[in-house]
Amino acid sequence: MKITNVLIGCILVYTFSSCVSSKRLKEEQDKYARLNTFYVQVQDDLKKCRDDEAEAARRRSLLEAEVNSLNNQVAFLKENNNTMINQLKDLSVISSSQAESIKKSLDNIGSKDAYIQDLQRAMNRKDSLNMALVMNLKGALNDVNDTDIEIKVEKGVVFISISDKMLFRSGSSDVTDRAQTVLGKVAQVLNGKPEIEFMVEGHTDNVPIKNNCILDNWDLSVKRATAVVRTLQNRYNIDPKRMTAGGRGEYIPLTGNETAEGKSANRRTRIIILPQLDQFFQLLERPQS
Repeated sequence: MKITNVLIGCILVYTFSSCVSSKRLKEEQDKYARLNTFYVQVQDDLKKCRDDEAEAARRRSLLEAEVNSLNNQVAFLKENNNTMINQLKDLSVISSSQAESIKKSLDNIGSKDAYIQDLQRAMNRKDSLNMALVMNLKGALNDVNDTDIEIKVEKGVVFISISDKMLFRSGSSDVTDRAQTVLGKVAQVLNGKPEIEFMVEGHTDNVPIKNNCILDNWDLSVKRATAVVRTLQNRYNIDPKRMTAGGRGEYIPLTGNETAEGKSANRRTRIIILPQLDQFFQLLERPQS
């Protein structure tokens, strides 16, 4: 009997130890999985930042090349003007046509200099405004999952891309309660910049849809865009004159629709901060030659 009790005790101790070890192993495995997921996310964020930085550097390089070309034109005009003046030094009388030509040349040089300075100021101001806007948006949305919302600058335009699952239920254009919080934070930043105009774009995957309320993916994307615009207007008091709503359907996918992950990525709503073109049109109206 005593031997039997001892054996039973040994078996219980072994079994308990095995359970504890398995539980500890499972905890460590879960911890490793979380850390690995966080590491992959950080690597993806780093790559996105580097890609955005490379695109910005490329665009700045093109604009700087244009500015250098204009500077060269100014230098050439100045040299020609100095040559003309030196040729006329020995003349006692300058005809009215010659005087008018010299005046036009000087005016042209001044106009070209002013245009270059305006262009440089516009470039710097636009870059600074975009950077400040992105930082404000990311600060306001820092507690939102990065897989559900993305903020980036592409070709000089600020894009806010919000996943379908955050804003709407499947096949619906009704904004969810969860989405109200996110749109409220975006609206807070946009209300602080009343001069900014923006477009809300709806996008879908390529799965056909048709019911009593929705005709097709075109219809669904438009309804979702207008639902977001109405929410921003009615609930967060954004001036409707600042907003445009549009549906892009399934025709501008981010990736292929062959997988569930691809379809999920393509179902999105984008808020696009529109460039203030009137400022650049005013620049273009300045005399450049």
